[in-house]
Formats: sequence, structure tokens, C-alpha cells
Amino acid sequence: MSTPETDTLSHLIAARAPDQRAFLAELVKVPSDNPPGDCAPHAARAAELLEGLGYAVERHVVPAERVKAAGMISVTNLIVRHRFGEGPVIALNAHGDVVPPGEGWTRDPYGAEVVDGRMYGRGVAVSKSDFATYAFALDALKRSGLPLKGTVELHFTYDEEIGGEVGPGWILEQGITRPDLAISAGFSYAVVVAHNGCLHLEVEVIGKSAHAALPFTGIDALEGATKILTALYAYRDTLQDKVSEVAGIGAPQLTVGLISGGINTNVVPDRVTFRLDRRIVPGESPEAAEAEVRQVIAGALAGSKARAEVRRILLARPLVPGEGARKLAAVICANASAVTGEDVKETGVPLYTDARLYAEAGVPVVLYGAGPHTIEEANGHRADENLLLSDLDKATLVIALTLRDLLA
Repeated sequence: MSTPETDTLSHLIAARAPDQRAFLAELVKVPSDNPPGDCAPHAARAAELLEGLGYAVERHVVPAERVKAAGMISVTNLIVRHRFGEGPVIALNAHGDVVPPGEGWTRDPYGAEVVDGRMYGRGVAVSKSDFATYAFALDALKRSGLPLKGTVELHFTYDEEIGGEVGPGWILEQGITRPDLAISAGFSYAVVVAHNGCLHLEVEVIGKSAHAALPFTGIDALEGATKILTALYAYRDTLQDKVSEVAGIGAPQLTVGLISGGINTNVVPDRVTFRLDRRIVPGESPEAAEAEVRQVIAGALAGSKARAEVRRILLARPLVPGEGARKLAAVICANASAVTGEDVKETGVPLYTDARLYAEAGVPVVLYGAGPHTIEEANGHRADENLLLSDLDKATLVIALTLRDLLA
């Protein structure tokens, strides 16, 4: 139902819609692929654009050794704080790093081309769009003159694609921010309250090289790796019985995504290395899931001369909904349902995000932002990623209304 406050915010957002689109286009045009993770130039441009909107922008440079340890080149996290008065601190977090474009694009992945109401480009939906959603929602509130109490912080960070530890993880660890609530980047037609965790392991199978004419004088690392892979795929089949009780999550998954090894065609391979991804559903113990996978690997090599070294690359815990997150989700669902004309509900998703790091710090967090009903519709992480600009308009109004309700 329309109210004077809703109409005011809607008109303020609509008046600057062309500026918001131009803002988003500029973010898309600056590459921030991760890997390789040289993201400081994008942060510099984003800070300039935010300052152009009248914001005071804090630039928090993550120490080089910490960045290198995370497998990146440069990270500068941005924070904007706007205080309306005494009250809660609400953080809005989006990430500016993106996966590399890959093959198959029919449009320039850094062109920000608009066709039939859609903007195309890498990161336009995941999640540079929500730099624009959050910045312009706050802008409308600032100009509205509404009597609000509390502080809104914009957290624009740069390592979500590799886990978030030097993005939200770092700013929370350093005490740079202490929000009471947080909203992280999402899509317009659902409020995410839960998501999977993720385990990445690197498995190095070690054998002994030998001439292919005398293979019995060596130890074939690839043969050992084959045994492990066969066992892992059999283990994967058993996971389909562990469906999560949270809607939208499904069952745990396991994928072997990278593999390398060998010396030459006529040499018994002495080393084979591969990396696996094990998704962990809410309700599972991450430590127990890792122990299961390690046990499968060890069992596969029982009696073999080859041996395996297993290294943890990432352990991201699942996002599990709590009471504070559900209360926040209820406010967003009510506003999103009114704005979109659809019944917007809370749900879970099978991916994992850096939102979990706010939850681990004791901050109730949900995911909501600009985008379609599913990540597949946006071609997220695929060629021709795009954003329907009317969804950007809707999400911006929903966030502005939600902040109004929380800070009233």
C-alpha cells in the first residue's frame, strides 16, 4: 500500500535513476577479476564515484602479506558511514571482485552495454549492482528528511570470490566496524537466510618417476589418483540422502574442479595434484565433513605404494538462520512483496557467500539486493551476465524502505 513516505522515497530514487545506471556502468567497466585479484584499482574508482555522491569514503588497505597469503595481489576495502542519530548500526555489504569473464560472451564483458532494459557485463549482477543498490538507497534516505535514528554503513569489499577472509572477515577482525545488523548482496525476489558452507582441499598424490619402458621400477601417482577419484565419486553418490531441512539448499555436493600432473608421455608420473569442492549444508558439522573426505582419500590408497598429502585451502561455514536474521528477513520480505507485487519469502541457497562472516562475528545477516529470481537468469558466473535495470530500481526502493523501518 502506498504511503507518503513510500512515495517520497520512490520519487527520490526515480529522479536519480539515470545517475545510478551511470554509476553501475562505471563499476562494470573497471576489471576486478579474482583471480588474479588485483582489485585496488577498482576500489579507487568506486571511491571516486561514491565521493561524487557526497559520501566520505574510508579506504582500508589490507596489508600486502595478508593479501598475498590469500592468493591475491591487492585489496582495498571501502566503508561509508552515515549517522542519522542515536540508534542501531546497519551494514550493507557488497563485493566488487568478480570471477574472470571466461569464453562465450556475445557482448563486451566490460562494456556495460544496455539492451532492452538489461545491462550486460561481468559483475553487473554479482555483485557490483548492489554497490549501486545500497549507495542510492542511502542517498534517497539522506535527501528524504525522514526522522531516522541510527547509522548506515556501506561495506564494499573485494575478496568474496575466494572466501571473504580479507574482505568482511578482515574489517570485522580488525574492529573497523561493529554493526548490529547486516544485509549482504542478493537478488530481488527472495531473502536468503541460510546457505551452504564449503570445503576446498588440495590433494597431492606422490609416487616415483620411471621410464615408461620399465614402469614397474616406479610408483604411478596417476594410478593412485585414479583410485582416490573413484572412491570420491562413490562417496559423492551417498551424499544425495543428506537433504537439508532448509528450503532451497538441497543435498551436499562434491566436485573435483582442478587436476594436473605428470612429466612427459614416456615417464611414469611421480606427482598428480587435484582440488576438490565439498559443499556443507546447514546442520552439518564442517569438521565432520572434512574428516569424512580425508577418510575416503586415505582408504582409497590402503595397500598402495603411492601416498597422498592433503591440504585444506578453504573451510567456509554454512550460514544458519537465527532469530535476529529471521526478524530482519521479515521486514525485507514485507517491503519486497509490496514493491515487486510478488510473495517474497525467505529461503536458502546452495552456494556460499561472505555473509557468513558477519554471522560468525555475532551479527544477524541476510542476503537481499538487485537481481532476478535465480542466479541462472542473470547468467551469474557465466557468459553474458546481465541485470534487468527495473530490478535495480525495485531493490533500491526495498532497501530504502527497510532502512526506514529499522531506523524509525
